[in-house]
Amino acid sequence: MHFTDLFIRRPILSVVVSLLIFLVGVTALFGLPIRQYPNLESATITVETRFPGATQEVMQGFVTQPIAQSIATASGIEYLTSISTMGRSQVKAKLVLNADSDRALTEILAKVQQVKYRLPEGAFDPVVAKITDGASAVQYIAFTSDQHSPAQLTDFVTRVAQPMFTSIRGVASVDTFGGSGLAMRVWIDPVKMAARGLAASDIAMVLRANNVQAAPGQLNGGLTITDITATTDLRSLDDFRDMVIKTGDEGLVRLRDIATVEIGAQNYDSSAASDGKRGVIVALTPTPDGNPLEIVKGANSLIPVIQKSAPPGVEVRSTFDVAHFV
Repeated sequence: MHFTDLFIRRPILSVVVSLLIFLVGVTALFGLPIRQYPNLESATITVETRFPGATQEVMQGFVTQPIAQSIATASGIEYLTSISTMGRSQVKAKLVLNADSDRALTEILAKVQQVKYRLPEGAFDPVVAKITDGASAVQYIAFTSDQHSPAQLTDFVTRVAQPMFTSIRGVASVDTFGGSGLAMRVWIDPVKMAARGLAASDIAMVLRANNVQAAPGQLNGGLTITDITATTDLRSLDDFRDMVIKTGDEGLVRLRDIATVEIGAQNYDSSAASDGKRGVIVALTPTPDGNPLEIVKGANSLIPVIQKSAPPGVEVRSTFDVAHFV
């Protein structure tokens, strides 16, 4: 007697088993995630340090090397890689497969704190972050405009779009390409500075002394409390242009006399374009357990909302996503 003969003799049992298989299949259909790759945690811890104006040799010898030597003793690290460029140092610690990335992040944070005092004066504090190693972005969204500069687009993306995309479940990071934040650009004229006996360090010192954030506090009376507001920072182009750099017998030397002041980008090292239009590209990178289908669905639902709040002339559209391939 074969096993299948049992179901021929007992048709009710056959129906029950078939229904059970059907119910299990329906449950799996709505419960099992659809993923492009298996769920493996392959994380990398990055330590990025910036030191504006420092040469590559200074970054390598006085920033990258002390940090790399310190975090190399942390547990769970498979190997280290580092990059030292003008004013920037990045050390990457590749963790072993399926290692506890949160524990490794905590240990590396402690290692970096131990050597932070050895960094040169003027260097920014190291930024430690955890990224999914080898994970490519699941979607790229372009912000283009013929009326606005990439710096202005970056400002809108940072303030409005980036927080909305970050709230999508499964998104690890929202990175921007081709843009830069707004900054007050001071283009100094070396000939005019030399004629007035000034150096670049003099201008930097005056800028730090005249553009500060102050917190005066409050005045407490018998029946009233008054908040004190001190306008100690500069907020417009004219405020910067009228800043006094030097005083003497020849009169006042203002910033407008030796430099061109304008609002521009923090740097002009990179650019991006979509369909021939300059703009800013936003990349959505998933977490190790992030479902690309859910991420793309959530991002596509947010694009019309962001488009309505965008300035006139700004176009927001999805240029690539992996949902089709999955």
